[in-house]
Amino acid sequence: SSEDLLFMFSCTGCSECCLKCLSGIPYASLIATILLYAGVALFCGCGHEALSGTVTILQTYFDVVRSPVDALDVFTMIDIFKYVIYGVAAAFFVYGILLMVEGFFTTGAIRDLYGDFKITTCGRCVSAWFIMLTYIFMLAWLGVTAFSSLPVFMYFNIWNTCQNTTLVESSNLCFDLRQFGIVSIGEEKKLCTASENFIKMCESNELDLTFHLFVCALAGAGAAVIAMVHYLMVLSANWAYVKDACRMQKYEDIKSKEEQELHDIHSTRSKERLNAYT
Repeated sequence: SSEDLLFMFSCTGCSECCLKCLSGIPYASLIATILLYAGVALFCGCGHEALSGTVTILQTYFDVVRSPVDALDVFTMIDIFKYVIYGVAAAFFVYGILLMVEGFFTTGAIRDLYGDFKITTCGRCVSAWFIMLTYIFMLAWLGVTAFSSLPVFMYFNIWNTCQNTTLVESSNLCFDLRQFGIVSIGEEKKLCTASENFIKMCESNELDLTFHLFVCALAGAGAAVIAMVHYLMVLSANWAYVKDACRMQKYEDIKSKEEQELHDIHSTRSKERLNAYT
């Protein structure tokens, strides 16, 4: 019937529209964005909670107190790191959106969807700027990953000692915070395996949770590095596409101009022959 045919035509039109929309999605940029958001969320969330757990451990088991004056102690540094985490989360949320938008505008399917577009000098400069900025961010995340491995190493030593308390019962091992630069040289903040605070710390959940949170934060920083490398590959491919499209655009403009000139020449000759005949 006519209603069935109308329904079939409408379904066909909807499916073609959906296919065109799906073909316009820059999947490489989408994967990199998801990986970036996952890595940043893991690093910021787990890092923030791990820093809070570190404050609890230092105050409860190592008897480290916050300085009453505005001195740059370990607690002030932790507060600064927390504010940095807030800034990193907000900045890379915006940066991921910008890279996705750049991916949409440089995808070949978008050109097919909306027609031919003109490659401007501004567009090429934006692509080059994103490549340079992403490379700098990749180096920054490499530094963050290396820095995040330090608390993982320190907590692993303490956690591993707690897991093998039966092996260190005969020897009294001590963890001195001065070795890690957490307190000044004049302060003696040690925690030995034979002390009651060490046993309580090993039996509590703070140590195990904080250690694994730092491990997750390290994994998030590594995921952000991989996302930056992925973005670099995507942006480089987009830059090559923009460059080739610009050359093709110049070629098409020259070809169109030459064809117009040839058409004008043939038109002029035809008019001259017609005038000579008449």
